[in-house]
Amino acid sequence: MALPTWDHPEPLAVDSAPVPEYGAGSLADVLPTLAAGMSVPDMAAAIPELTPADRNCVFLIDGLGWEQLRAHPDEAPFMTSLLASSRGGTGRPITAGYPATTATSLASIGTGLPPGAHGLPGYTARNPATGELMNQLRWNPWTDPRAWQPHPTVFQLADAAGVHTAQVSSPTFQNTPLTKVALSGGTFHGRLSGEERMDLAAEQLAAGDRSLVYTYYAEVDGKGHRFGIDSDPWRGQLMYVDRLVQRLAEQLPPRSALYVTADHGMIDIPFDEQHRIDFDEDWELRAGVALLGGEGRARHVYAVPGAQADVLTCWREVLGEQFWIASRDEAIAAGWFGPRVDERVYARLGDVIAAARDDVLIIASEREPKESAMVGNHGSMTAVEQLVPLLQVRS
Repeated sequence: MALPTWDHPEPLAVDSAPVPEYGAGSLADVLPTLAAGMSVPDMAAAIPELTPADRNCVFLIDGLGWEQLRAHPDEAPFMTSLLASSRGGTGRPITAGYPATTATSLASIGTGLPPGAHGLPGYTARNPATGELMNQLRWNPWTDPRAWQPHPTVFQLADAAGVHTAQVSSPTFQNTPLTKVALSGGTFHGRLSGEERMDLAAEQLAAGDRSLVYTYYAEVDGKGHRFGIDSDPWRGQLMYVDRLVQRLAEQLPPRSALYVTADHGMIDIPFDEQHRIDFDEDWELRAGVALLGGEGRARHVYAVPGAQADVLTCWREVLGEQFWIASRDEAIAAGWFGPRVDERVYARLGDVIAAARDDVLIIASEREPKESAMVGNHGSMTAVEQLVPLLQVRS
């Protein structure tokens, strides 16, 4: 008598995940390319499509992905007119890096290093020295910033090479640990309004024969998390930031290049049990797990000692059709965090790493109530999250 056969779909293959374009077209490659064009030592032009300029400004719009921008030409007419300029006139986007989240991406763009080297591998990650989860955006609980991220920023290297270097952002960010490890170097200028930031960024560009200026706007991301990218508040923010980009572009001094980019895109996730899997209510997913890190679409899962293999097997069986599920070593070998992972970073990564492919989240309603209630989300390697613009205006 033949035994019955069970149809268990194969889990997503780890190597089928669309790995970010590290070394040729990721956020980590932007500033080294610009700095190399200004003759900053030890910098390499990793994005070959970009043409050098004496004065470079990077305007990072938090949460504005390539696909969201292309889908809203009426709200963003000026940036839409620049789509063909992206990535040196190729009309193509670049990739954020994994995970596609603010702390990781700001560290990538500021240091010119992928996450496996700078060591901020997610929204929250385990501190191997304490065994606690560390929120790398809010820097809680406290740890020494320079021990956590010891590499110099591109801004520091440019400043040491005689380039006029400045950051123009909200005053609240001036002394944060994330700013210190990712964006410090030269002079920080705090301005509250977007218009003031654009005007001052243009002034700072003109302040040196060679200049490197960074400016930032956060509320596109904020409205997306709270209301979703299919909301009037989000569209209103897109309209506003489009005017800011135009305001800055119209003030560029001679020999300047403005690059408009983002740290990640965003996707709205429905509020039902099929799309929002609650870790805190799922005994299978909790079994053998000591800590749950990362965020809903990019999870670091830390197993109790000896349970790593069982946790990996369970997560693959339960989630493997919707998430790329990898062991730490598999994710490293596949290049998810870049071409290498530094020794100090290795244990910050989850024993199991879950990256969403489908429109789904792993929420934690009890331990992460605020994050679990967000409409718009990001973190994984799908195009809506990973692809970001690199729009260009030159004078």
